[in-house]
Amino acid sequence: MPAAPRARPTDLFTPDEWAPFQTRRAWVGPLLVLHCWGVTALAVAAGIVWPLLIPLCVAIIGTRQLGLAILMHEAAHGGLSTNTRLNDFLGHWLCAVPIGASLTTYRPYHLSHHRFAQQAEDPDLVLSAPFPVSPASLRRKIIRDLTGQTFFKQRVLLPLAAARATPGSSSAKRDSPTTNDHDYEAIVTGRSIAPFLLVNLGLLIAAVVSGVWWAYFALWLLPMATWFPMVTRLRNIAEHACVEGSAEDPFRAARTTHAGWWERAFIAPYWVNFHAEHHLFMHVPCWRLPSLHKAVRGKPQGERMEVADGYLTVLRKAATKVG
Repeated sequence: MPAAPRARPTDLFTPDEWAPFQTRRAWVGPLLVLHCWGVTALAVAAGIVWPLLIPLCVAIIGTRQLGLAILMHEAAHGGLSTNTRLNDFLGHWLCAVPIGASLTTYRPYHLSHHRFAQQAEDPDLVLSAPFPVSPASLRRKIIRDLTGQTFFKQRVLLPLAAARATPGSSSAKRDSPTTNDHDYEAIVTGRSIAPFLLVNLGLLIAAVVSGVWWAYFALWLLPMATWFPMVTRLRNIAEHACVEGSAEDPFRAARTTHAGWWERAFIAPYWVNFHAEHHLFMHVPCWRLPSLHKAVRGKPQGERMEVADGYLTVLRKAATKVG
C-alpha cells in the first residue's frame, strides 16, 4: 500500500524556526474543552430565557457539537493534554461520548486517514471523491442534513443494520457504514451507542429536574440532528474535495479555508479550517495552526498550498458539475 507523500519540518524550517511548533501547553486543551461546553451552556440558557433566539442557539450549539468532534480529533493526536490519561479522558468522555462518538474507535481510523491521505486506501476518500457534484445534488445533501434525514440514517438505520448483520456476511457488507457518504460519522457513532444513550439520558434527567424538559430536545437533540450534520458535511467538503494533486503533493493533501468571525462561530470552530497545515505536520497543536499557516506560506513551498478565501468559495467549487 503506498503511503501518502510526506513533508519534513527540516524541508522548510531551521531548528529554531520549528521549535515553537513542538511546544505543548498542559492547560490549553482542557481550557478549550471548557470553552466548548461553556458556549454550549450559555446558548442553552439564552434559548430557555428568550425562546425567540432558539434558531440562533441551535446553530451555535450545533457548531459546538462539531467543536467537540474537533477536540476529540485533537485528542486522537494526543493534543488535549501532555498527560496521556487526561488527554484520553477528556477526548473520550467529555468530547466523543456526548455526541455519540468513540475516541478508541476514531483514533486508528483517523491515523489511517493520515497515513494514506487521498490514496486508494484512505478511509475518508469516500467523503471527497464524489466532488464536484451538481448544485442540485449539493442542495439535496444539505436539505437532508437540515431536516434530520442524515441524523436518522447515521444514528438509527446504520446501527440497526450493523446489529442485524452477521460479520463477514453479504448483508454486513451491503449494510456496512463504509458505503455511505458520511463514513467518518458512521464509524465513530455506530459503535458507541450505549455510552451515548447513557450520557444523553443524564442530560435529559438534568433538564427535567431543572423544570425545562423541552430544552434537551430543542437545544441539544435538535442541533445534533440538523446543524451538526450540515456543518460536518461542509467541513468534510472544505478539507479535501476538489484539490488537484492532493494524492501526489504533501503541500496539496488538503485545503485551508480562510474563515471570518461568523464562519468560526457557525461553521469552523477551533481552527479546523487550517487543514492543509494539519496534514503537513499533524502533531502541531490546533491552536498553533494559524501561526504555522503564516510560517509555511512564507516559504516557497507554501505557495503550492490550496487556500480558499471562504466556505462559500469552496461550496461553489464543489458544485460545478453540470447535470
